[in-house]
Amino acid sequence: MATNNGEFLKQLLATFRVEADEHIQAMSSGLVALEKLPVGERRAQAVEGIYREAHSLKGAARAVSLAEMESVCHALESVFAALKNNRVGATPQLFDLLHQALEVLRGLLAAGGQIRTGEQKQAVGMLIRRLGDALQDAPAAVQDAPSPASAEPAAISDPGAGRQPSNRAAGTIRVRTAKLDSVMRQTEELLAPRLAAGERARELREISAAFAAWKKESARLRPAMRAVERLFGPLQEKANAIESQRELNKLLEYLDTEPARMKTFEHRLTKLQASAAHDQRALSAMVDGLLHEVKEMHMLPFSSLLEAFPRLVRGLAREQGKQVELAIRGSEIEIDRRILEQIKDPLVHLCRNCIDHGVEQPAVREQKGKPVQAMLTIAVAHKDGNKVEILVADDGSGIDAAKVKAAAGRLGIASAQELGGLNEREVLALVFQSGVSTSPIVTDLSGRGLGLAIVRERVERLGGTVALETQPDAGTSFRIVLPLTLATFRGVLVRAGDRMFIIPAVGVERVALVTAKDIRTVENRETIALDAQALSLVHLADVLEIPRAPGESADNAQVVVLALGIDRVAFRVDAVLAEQEVLVKELGPQLKRVRNLGGASVLGSGQVVPVLSVPDLMQSATRTAASLPASAGGEQRAPAAKRSILVAEDSITSRALLKNILESAGYDVTTAVDGLDAYTALKAGTFDLLVSDVEMPRMDGFDLTAKLRSDKQLAQIPIVLVTALESREHRERGIDVGANAYIVKSSFDQSNLLEVIRRLI
Repeated sequence: MATNNGEFLKQLLATFRVEADEHIQAMSSGLVALEKLPVGERRAQAVEGIYREAHSLKGAARAVSLAEMESVCHALESVFAALKNNRVGATPQLFDLLHQALEVLRGLLAAGGQIRTGEQKQAVGMLIRRLGDALQDAPAAVQDAPSPASAEPAAISDPGAGRQPSNRAAGTIRVRTAKLDSVMRQTEELLAPRLAAGERARELREISAAFAAWKKESARLRPAMRAVERLFGPLQEKANAIESQRELNKLLEYLDTEPARMKTFEHRLTKLQASAAHDQRALSAMVDGLLHEVKEMHMLPFSSLLEAFPRLVRGLAREQGKQVELAIRGSEIEIDRRILEQIKDPLVHLCRNCIDHGVEQPAVREQKGKPVQAMLTIAVAHKDGNKVEILVADDGSGIDAAKVKAAAGRLGIASAQELGGLNEREVLALVFQSGVSTSPIVTDLSGRGLGLAIVRERVERLGGTVALETQPDAGTSFRIVLPLTLATFRGVLVRAGDRMFIIPAVGVERVALVTAKDIRTVENRETIALDAQALSLVHLADVLEIPRAPGESADNAQVVVLALGIDRVAFRVDAVLAEQEVLVKELGPQLKRVRNLGGASVLGSGQVVPVLSVPDLMQSATRTAASLPASAGGEQRAPAAKRSILVAEDSITSRALLKNILESAGYDVTTAVDGLDAYTALKAGTFDLLVSDVEMPRMDGFDLTAKLRSDKQLAQIPIVLVTALESREHRERGIDVGANAYIVKSSFDQSNLLEVIRRLI
């Protein structure tokens, strides 16, 4: 009995988590919308809706005996009741407190609804006190008013009674995603027998065609055999020909009966061919229908992903002292749930990038004649039937191409001569390179140049593309194009050397046949002209480092043009065999990042064929076409000398910790007890980088940084400020005095510090 009760409680808590998450998300979205609404009927309705969500969550928490969540919800109810009756002011400070309360609820929900640590208990207690303090300015009648629980007893008996009517159909049920994924995998596996059935039907058609040819040949030979019989007749009296006559008679008897046998065999073969074709069509229809239905089950609207973005944007903007309004369009469009899960982090990166780098401070926008409140747009739209486009755009300052070029030059991504030959679009594409950042300082929010690199990597891994458009003082737009589903896709089957490969059709722009005279050599690289554009031509076999096929045609070449963003490369193959639907199998952890491979697939014949990765192919093609002297020069680069770092920190413990971390990473470390001691050491010795605390006696980190930047001899030394001061004002002061990085101790970890140092020196 106890076991049954335990299992029931687990199921009840699992149901509660789903319901509670919906309530919290509804309250969060409601608060963001409420903050923008003027006083009036719509605002009163919004408050009422949030109030009911809090009340329903309290009832649900009480039903599963989660007292802490119930207490927080009760305190929230009191505040919303006061707001509902206009007895407290809807101030920005109150909204901040309400959002903090929702964060505490999220933390409790993640911990199973129970307080696990003393810190959590202290945070919950402080929050409830602060919510109570928010009511101190309200009349006593509000504070002494009966709780909503006593006012609405019906809602207690039914935790969901206070909820607004759901827009879901009455016949829906909840299914665990793990179970749904399992069904999806099994359904996808049906693609293999469907392809095999198609292969068997094709083989039967070939056998039938061969049999028809044999029948025709047999009918042609039969008159010849009769002619042989007539010639052999005069010789049948001779003794030595008797045995041959017998054999000839047997052959003629067989020829006489062969048409009937052939007709029977042909009839059976025709019936078998028709049955196989019918079964193949029926199986294809059922598998395609089932796969479509299961895909539909996996489809979720973008709104399920974007619900949290208004709160995210609000928090980021307030943290930086900016005013940003988020506009979301097309959130009703549905896409594969697995893609939604993978694209969330890239969208967060882009929103953070727009707010941190693109949107100006209100005073600056006012000087430019722009509205003080910036506009950040997330728009989702269908594209080409089976694709979706996500637009993330701001109306900020845009991206400075000169700064991008300078950052790329500092990282050594390209030489000054190569950078000088790039047009503006090619320069802007460099922002997707790892490490490229136009931020004047590295902080815990941005400046490492990794965000956009992560965006591109994740999008390309999903089989999509990302493009950038920007205009000075008009804003920046990122356009992401993704497939609607990850289940199956169409692939182009090609042969290179003596092997077959599949190239995802989403990356194939076109397939063409070019003549030898169309192939030109430019700067020791083969190129072809297609659509009035010169494209690099590389052999797929060379890129994959396998032998070319012997006897390659010298007259014509079959090429597959791959496109990724603005880049296009033509790959020469030995044959383009077919385009077909493909089910991709992952390679497993051992082969997860084998260059140029994205998975494997099984053809209808049972042959396993590698599926190629378009982004990897494009990068490999660039390396293959690159000149040898450049790579040789890279191999002859001398090993870097041991770098010297000065650490300025007044805390003995922090100083010892930083020294240990840096020495373990291979740096030569010297320490200083404060800013003045550090300045003296810098004047007396030579260091490659300074790591400094901010709050120190005699000379703090800000003053030390400013003093170094005004010193001609020390102005260029990289400076990393590691401090407990995490406010926006302190970060901005770090930028103003000239620090290269500003790392907050609350979010500090040694890999973070070492990564920043490697970038700076």
